Amino acid sequence: MVCYSSILLIFVFYTFQMENTTLLELAENYGTPLYVYDGDVIAAKVERLRAAFKEVNMKIKYACKANTNISVLALMKKLGVDIDVVSPQEMKLALSAGFSPEQITFTSSGVGFDEIEACVNEGVLVNIDNLSTLEKFGQKYGSSLPVFIRIRPNVAGGGNEKISTGHGNSKFGIPIEQKGEILKLVNKYQLRIVGLHQHTGSDIKDGSTFVQAAEVMFELAKDFDNLQYLDFGGGFKVPYKEGDVETDMEDLGVQLSARFKAFCASYGRELELWFEPGKYLVSESGLLLASVNVVKNNPNGTLLGLNTGLNHLIRPMMYDAYHGVYNISKAKEEASKRYNIVGYMCETDDIAKDRTLPETEEGDIMAIRNAGAYGFTMASNYNSRFRPAEVLYYQGKSHLVRKRETMEDILKNQILIEL
Repeated sequence: MVCYSSILLIFVFYTFQMENTTLLELAENYGTPLYVYDGDVIAAKVERLRAAFKEVNMKIKYACKANTNISVLALMKKLGVDIDVVSPQEMKLALSAGFSPEQITFTSSGVGFDEIEACVNEGVLVNIDNLSTLEKFGQKYGSSLPVFIRIRPNVAGGGNEKISTGHGNSKFGIPIEQKGEILKLVNKYQLRIVGLHQHTGSDIKDGSTFVQAAEVMFELAKDFDNLQYLDFGGGFKVPYKEGDVETDMEDLGVQLSARFKAFCASYGRELELWFEPGKYLVSESGLLLASVNVVKNNPNGTLLGLNTGLNHLIRPMMYDAYHGVYNISKAKEEASKRYNIVGYMCETDDIAKDRTLPETEEGDIMAIRNAGAYGFTMASNYNSRFRPAEVLYYQGKSHLVRKRETMEDILKNQILIEL
């Protein structure tokens, strides 16, 4: 097994190697702003997770809301990864990418029952997160279809309160305190509960948080006789800068695998352990390339204004997220000057503050790290600006996987009326 520190170096320096040899060429060929995804990094993350849980029957269900580009989805399928969707539209994308209905799970979050029906009609397994929808499911389908239940374990996890989902005030899942009501509906409609699910949150550093939530799941599982799957969600912490802490996957694999095998032994048969990583699989694979529009010398510091902003990468403004920013036009020069990096939107649009970079000029190409997850999927046409093109770089070849938008895309669904 490759040691933990070595894997971190592979991910950090692998992407830098791609920058030094190909990124400027990609920027020249496709223009900026441009999303670039390294498929080999995605493959390495899949393999690391599998290796950590090789002692149990583990299945990866990619939480595709992180990045729904259809070619990224197709790569996941090629790598043997199944998929978790959160809307009928994501389900349709997964089917279009070649996934079979049996490989797709729909995890609902307060959706209308028509969305449950849409997924059921395609043969997709649904995961229900509230008692009202569970009752409607029972009334319509009874025992004719398998179903998942999402619980809220009341275990806090996640680095930012906006991405913590398992605590007592979260909207997600059926509170564990309502176990009696769950069982009452299960018995009333003879529901075929084949799996239990929980998701504690994102950016979880400590494997003990997963184990703590697992104990809640194991205790609840005793009340269901025909389970096939236990789904522990995702939320693994990824590094954003040198020296950053990430989930020790190998340690988590040892801890949770041992406890899971013990539970299966007491339950009387082997179940599948599921994870739904999203950001973990794609965040480090992605870069957002942007050009420097303006170097603005202010009395309180120098600003670099890029030809991108919160319309393309909202995470810095929405979550105060840290993203590494590098001048790849001056990659061989010494970092010597401090800059604040901002976007071109008509808003306060900070991308990064107080970063040391080489002396930067207008026209230089900047690379924004950790842009593979929740970048394009949360992008917008705010200020009526176009969303970027996307490129997938895999096994030494670059592939345009989404065209840059045009004015026709902005106008195509609008209707100009005569007044």
